[in-house]
Amino acid sequence: MKTKDKRVDAYIAKSADFAQPILNHLRDLVHQACPEVQETIKWGFPHFEYHGVVCSMASFKKHCAFGFWKAKLMADYEKSLMPVGETAMGHFGRIASLKDLPSDARVRKYIKEACRLNEMGAKVARPKASPKKPLTVPAYFRKELALNPLAKATFDKFSYSHKKDYVEWITEAKTEITRNKRISTSIEWLSEGKGRNWKYER
Repeated sequence: MKTKDKRVDAYIAKSADFAQPILNHLRDLVHQACPEVQETIKWGFPHFEYHGVVCSMASFKKHCAFGFWKAKLMADYEKSLMPVGETAMGHFGRIASLKDLPSDARVRKYIKEACRLNEMGAKVARPKASPKKPLTVPAYFRKELALNPLAKATFDKFSYSHKKDYVEWITEAKTEITRNKRISTSIEWLSEGKGRNWKYER
């Protein structure tokens, strides 16, 4: 089975001179640790897959990055692997030369662990969505809605986001004249069952 991708060859060839030996070395280590790994290009840079995405590498103007898809589940995450974003997009920080990499044995160990996690079907827990802030409808807008039962019924049935579209449009008005005009328009559109962005809805 073919495990290498010519697009990765092209990616490495187009990278800066300092980056090419780093990328080639990382690529070799991935294949040594997991001979069945498959290469691909996702989001414009090389990824390695085995029962799902295992890791990825990328080159930039002055450094390279190498990261694991399920790093948070790996045993060494808190000890040796750097959280993405602190120094670079990868878990080894900014890699400007081969000297910046951990030992080959350690890198292979990480790769094998990442592959094993995929084999087990391990899942990274998704962060819980933050609760929506209560939507505060200004008293002056509530008063106008109360005067038009049809508009109020439409507004009350709308989703949180649709209500928010109207409230923000009205409260962001710079002057009282503009605000009043927007309230009038809002009541008209709501009476017709329309959302704030109905012109752009299909």
